[in-house]
Amino acid sequence: MQNMIDRQLRKIIVARLKQFPVVALLGPRQSGKTTLAKTLSKIYYDLEIEPEKLRLDLQWDDIVRSDELVILDEAQSYPEIFPKIRSTVDSKRKKNGRFLVLGSVSPGLMKQVAESLAGRIAICELAPFSLQEVERKKEDSIWLMGGFPDGGILKKSQFTVWQKNYLDLLAMRDLPLWGLPATPQVTQRLFKMLAVGNGTIWHASQVGKSMGLSYHTVNSYLNYLEQAFLIRKLQPYFTNIKKRLIKSPKVFWRDTGLLHALMGVSSIDELIIQPWVGLSWEGWVIEQILIHLMMNDTDHEAYYFRTGDGYELDLVLKIKTKLWAFEIKLTSTPRKEDLDRLNKTADMINADKRVLLSRTKNEIVGSDTISTNIKGFLKWINGIT
Repeated sequence: MQNMIDRQLRKIIVARLKQFPVVALLGPRQSGKTTLAKTLSKIYYDLEIEPEKLRLDLQWDDIVRSDELVILDEAQSYPEIFPKIRSTVDSKRKKNGRFLVLGSVSPGLMKQVAESLAGRIAICELAPFSLQEVERKKEDSIWLMGGFPDGGILKKSQFTVWQKNYLDLLAMRDLPLWGLPATPQVTQRLFKMLAVGNGTIWHASQVGKSMGLSYHTVNSYLNYLEQAFLIRKLQPYFTNIKKRLIKSPKVFWRDTGLLHALMGVSSIDELIIQPWVGLSWEGWVIEQILIHLMMNDTDHEAYYFRTGDGYELDLVLKIKTKLWAFEIKLTSTPRKEDLDRLNKTADMINADKRVLLSRTKNEIVGSDTISTNIKGFLKWINGIT
């Protein structure tokens, strides 16, 4: 069933392969990179497996002579391959679409890219399934279980067992292999603390103190989890106003299925009674918007905005020359007061567009303001980006 779901990123990968000799497809483990890649070529090597490295080495001369696309999965596990890729690419510099390099963590892979393949490679990122890719599923199911193909979307009984095993494996095997200098116990505790603080302002010193670590250390750990596609840091938007502005990032779990498993929530009925449910919804909506922009190859910058006296925009987007201000409310009946406060805060940053996103069934579109739900917004923005 997984193969039947079209991935929106496929068309961008195909376009990049026509433009570059090498394309890197990055994203978290189990997000569907291998399944997607195998729709583009049958020549595939899993470089986490030693016999596969040997097979690649023995067949390399054939690869050099061939014009077929070659898929190299988990390429960060075999750094010796990158100089060979560069040499092969440079031997036929005008030939594009030669290698599709897959990776589950960006630090090690990007180091090799920077050192060996600069100017020869395009980067694409595959997120877990988005709302639009599995739109036949109930919206609340996707919010609850997240988007990982095997995490419940395709088989409900997998949630939350799959998520817990996934996080355990990351903490015990993958993250240490990728270079995170923390014990599995410390990593698992950090996972839990990041879940409890999901959607809130990041205070490294407080987290470090509770874990017996320096704020420098927890900041470095957080950066690593961000580079491994687990966490999104939403930076603050700055503008020249007289009010004091919050200057620390907000931190969200990128996949709400992982968040909910960490918080012990396994059903939508349990989720909607949690005191933090609004922050979960906010993070999920933000992620759906950013995935949509990424999948549609729309250049953008994402921020949040908060003043010291409590005025806040949940999301600020720079798209082309326009500035978009978002208020995200977990309600089916948004009020006029919500729109008034959105406009007052949006005026502080001179936003061009204002969006009130809720679970409403009624869409209201003005000249520079829209009140709608997430599905409505994603359809609406398609026509203007």
